[in-house]
Amino acid sequence: MRSKIISPLIAIAALAFCGIAQAHPGHGGGFAAGLEHPLSGADHLLAMIAVGIWAFQLGGRAKWLVPACFVAIMAGAAGLGMTGVGLPMIESGIAASLLVLGLLIAFAVSVRPAVAGAVVAVFAVFHGYAHGAEMPSMASPWLYGAGFIAATAALHGVGLMLGRSVAGKALILRAAGIAVATAGAWMMAS
Repeated sequence: MRSKIISPLIAIAALAFCGIAQAHPGHGGGFAAGLEHPLSGADHLLAMIAVGIWAFQLGGRAKWLVPACFVAIMAGAAGLGMTGVGLPMIESGIAASLLVLGLLIAFAVSVRPAVAGAVVAVFAVFHGYAHGAEMPSMASPWLYGAGFIAATAALHGVGLMLGRSVAGKALILRAAGIAVATAGAWMMAS
């Protein structure tokens, strides 16, 4: 029983402190590069899992609406990043997403699904832009985009499953949220 409680917490803590690194350009081209991109930096990984966990905490329609909002806005923002349109403070926005999402989870903040969708949509702009701007120069934008959208949706699913695996264990969710928020605060300070 104890391992069921501790395992998800250890996994999230390990992600939070495993050398938080932003995803970098230089991957190969196509679908595989896009699929790998969100997995190549703990900042992206933690934020996308956190979206799923918070969506699970909110329950009901939020379980699909919140991740769907994130993915849709992220895809549009990736287009801006691919075209080279300037957007300031990308890394700060990504770090802020971890801080805020972690706090939302830690304090079990409950809002209407539409409000939650709007909150994650703001952060999706920064993550999407980063994915698009870091697209390898030789990559097919459509294949690369399909890859990182699929990976993002899968990571949201992981977050939903983690939330379900510790449902009713508020202390674990709070600790996970604090770990994610701490990672965000650490990124903002560095």
